[in-house]
Amino acid sequence: MNEDFFQGYKGHALELLKQFNVRVWGQAVIETTRGTFNGTILPRSENDDDKHIVMKIVTGYNIGIDTSTITTMKELGYKKANYKIPEKQFPVTPGLPKVKLLGTGGTIASRLDYRTGAVIPAFTPGELYGAVPELADICNLETEKLFAVFSENMGPKQYVALAQAIGKEIENGVDGIVIGHGTDTLSHTGAALSFMVQNSPVPIILVGSQRSSDRPSSDAALNLMHAMTAAGHGNIAEVMVCMFGPTSDEYGLLHKGTRVRKMHSSYRSTFRTIGDTPVAMITRKGVTPIKEKFNPRRKDNNVIIKPFFSDKVSMLYYYPAMKPDVLDAMVDLGYKGIIIVGTGLGHVNKELYPAIERAHKNGVHMFMTVQTIWGYAHMFVYDTGRDMMAKGIVPLGNMLPETAYIKLGWVLGQTDDPEEVKRLMLTPVNDEITEREPYNGYLVYQGGVPEVEKFIREVHK
Repeated sequence: MNEDFFQGYKGHALELLKQFNVRVWGQAVIETTRGTFNGTILPRSENDDDKHIVMKIVTGYNIGIDTSTITTMKELGYKKANYKIPEKQFPVTPGLPKVKLLGTGGTIASRLDYRTGAVIPAFTPGELYGAVPELADICNLETEKLFAVFSENMGPKQYVALAQAIGKEIENGVDGIVIGHGTDTLSHTGAALSFMVQNSPVPIILVGSQRSSDRPSSDAALNLMHAMTAAGHGNIAEVMVCMFGPTSDEYGLLHKGTRVRKMHSSYRSTFRTIGDTPVAMITRKGVTPIKEKFNPRRKDNNVIIKPFFSDKVSMLYYYPAMKPDVLDAMVDLGYKGIIIVGTGLGHVNKELYPAIERAHKNGVHMFMTVQTIWGYAHMFVYDTGRDMMAKGIVPLGNMLPETAYIKLGWVLGQTDDPEEVKRLMLTPVNDEITEREPYNGYLVYQGGVPEVEKFIREVHK
């Protein structure tokens, strides 16, 4: 057999495939000490080990079979797969809203490159139409790739460029904007755009997917349809994150960019509104508001763009027995703003006090958030909190740590005046600080489970 029939395989795995005359893309049955498996033999990434054979089983999932467990294999047929996403001309339908998709590198629709194991995104309107043809019934779509980075590589440079691009699209008269983004730092970008893009007349929707579109359980297509619906037809003109609501495909949720957090590493329903309820539920039929107050869509193209950010800002996650040299190092490195993520109501140990005093004397702006995620920094309750406030640390209410980091970078990009920095940090732009947290925020699984909501309404008559 030609070596091309064994793409990516090496060592013991390659020897087994040759021994039993089984090819990559062959439909095969593999007998093992753990049972029998039927499916298609898939290529391996060139960087993978030689101890597994990868098979796509009939359910659509990929499994790795340990070569040490294999007793025999047999090829039943052969059909080489074509993983290229079909590209079709995206139709223009009079009367449908004009939506602009800005790409950052997220894999909202994709195909898998089995040579490297990389997921290759679909991005042109034609590619997206080929992958998710339902989009043509929702909007007239235009796309522009701004970056091609993993979300962990997003930062101030990209935030500023995104904000400026959004401003131009709004001036050009789009009806809504969708931003395709990796999920790891989706909430950080949501917060950044909430501060940099103000008074938007149209919805600005960030969307991603937890599972790539080559997987049967992918959330990519539905998230994308929901995002396009919210951007083109929704009446909520705010920066929002659109992702799964429950683990089912029943509906999605729209989360305010300043109050959303990724709360699970792999769940599809990973994004949750913290300290509040989601802005709205979203299905393919439309947007159903959950919050009573929101910024409605307008017909003008006026928007305020404030593309500022200082990268001399950091977060300090406090842990027991933390030494002062950690904070001292930040000061010595020239950091001008530090978000402290404290325990309980906002506390750190007394060993840090001298370093805090030194940082304050060096003009470092320090603010306190809480590790509990839910709840407020109440630093006036205990002596520790009052001591730290006297040393220059300002509590930020129920602002999320990541949001606080983003906001401080945004504020210090505009001013270094201590009083002005404090004023801007404590003045809410888009509900990053709220006066209270609703009863159905923390208690209810995201303010969207109807039977639980009904029960609580009956209890709280």
